[in-house]
Amino acid sequence: MKQITVREIMVPLKEYATIHQDSTLFEAVMALEKAQEEYSRADRKYLHRAILVYDDKERIVGKLSQLDILRSLEPKYKQAAAGDSGHITASGFSQEFMRNMVRQFALWDKPMMDLCKKATRMKAKNCMYVPQEGEYVKEGDSLDLAIHQLVMGHHQSLLATDRRGKIVGILRLTDVFKQIVDAMKECNL
Repeated sequence: MKQITVREIMVPLKEYATIHQDSTLFEAVMALEKAQEEYSRADRKYLHRAILVYDDKERIVGKLSQLDILRSLEPKYKQAAAGDSGHITASGFSQEFMRNMVRQFALWDKPMMDLCKKATRMKAKNCMYVPQEGEYVKEGDSLDLAIHQLVMGHHQSLLATDRRGKIVGILRLTDVFKQIVDAMKECNL
């Protein structure tokens, strides 16, 4: 069987939603919506769920996921998560505990419109996630290596780089999973 490379599965940068780091959250959401509309074709089942953020030199410096945007609209999440790795539910806390946290920290206590008005003032660079060393993969690397990185790092995506280290695409877990499912179906025939 032919070895599959990251390049064959990744979404090229030109097909992904990107914004400047000084863009607002509202502009980010609009860029994501536009990219989703342009990307949704019969051969592309999974829509984008993040925006890549670039700097003045047009280098990708961060990612802004749907979860990052929601988290940014309610700044009290930082207070509620102080001392936590950000994975409270994964730690086995009950629904009642989660509800108590929402009440205790008065999360989402302002009307939705008040919170959403913030989106027109907040800058992407203040809300984005900066990828760490283990979140990059070379476009020529094997899918096997990329799967290992996704699984071991618990990542939803990896940034794909060319030989010079420039980001040229994004390898999404959903696309990798589809590739695996297709291979399983082939084996079952």
